[in-house]
Amino acid sequence: MKTGKIKILGVILLGSLLVACGNQSTTSTSGSKSSSKSESSSSEVVKITAVGSTALQPLVEAAKEEFAADNANYDISVQGGGSGTGLSQVNDGSVTIGNSDVFAEEKDGIDASKLVDHKVAVVGMGPVVNPKVGIDGLTKSQLIDIFTGKVTNWKEVGGKDQDIVIINRAAGSGTRATFEKWGLDGASAVQSQEQDSSGTVRQIVAQTPGAISYLAFSYFDDTITALTVDGVKPTEKNVADNSWKIWAYEHMYTNGKPNKGTKAFLDYILTNNFQKGAVKDLGYLPISGMKVERDADGKITDL
Repeated sequence: MKTGKIKILGVILLGSLLVACGNQSTTSTSGSKSSSKSESSSSEVVKITAVGSTALQPLVEAAKEEFAADNANYDISVQGGGSGTGLSQVNDGSVTIGNSDVFAEEKDGIDASKLVDHKVAVVGMGPVVNPKVGIDGLTKSQLIDIFTGKVTNWKEVGGKDQDIVIINRAAGSGTRATFEKWGLDGASAVQSQEQDSSGTVRQIVAQTPGAISYLAFSYFDDTITALTVDGVKPTEKNVADNSWKIWAYEHMYTNGKPNKGTKAFLDYILTNNFQKGAVKDLGYLPISGMKVERDADGKITDL
């Protein structure tokens, strides 16, 4: 009898263990499915195409690299082409973000009312020359005379006896628009060779005897000479209080409010870490570093 009871008890215990294991397996499988679903949701690909300003391009490319390192599901493409291209393409909805050095209101053919402006930095711009022209500064009137064709030899402004070679950005360039508005007091530069890329301009100025052009501070390096204007140096400090007047906001426009994925990328660029890190390291000014504010009409307000 004792043996029979022991066998029955063993069968009962074995059954209980099997049931428990079955329940545990079911729970584990259910948990795995839930986890997999969550991972699939978080890894949904977010595609962003940002096109436009070549002055802003290095900053957006840096943001792309940093942001994508922690967000592998993002597919971000950054292209140049100039502010006019960026604004027209975001205006017609063919790109996610239009990068621009100028306000959308300043460009003909753009419906600024349907675009949302995201100011991500400030960029200073200034005249640059081939290092061998023999000068390191000009007055505002001399600068205007050079770019409007009244002065054609460097000896007329204290440099070498050498012809001046003007290198312009293309007509749709925000860098050109900013330089003509604030550096030339609204005058139009004479017709000359035009380039679509700030990087190409820097290379040509560095390699061409007598060359002069204009670039964002982020493109300044020791292959070219950045000029003072009326004795004021092109520095971030002088941009911040408007002592140096050739500067612009860096805009990243979206057609309407950005979706959640795009907003996350734009918000990242405005984080303190990125603003105090890459923004400053690349030669831009954080928005928070400005002591003045300028609107689309050029009105200056102290902050």
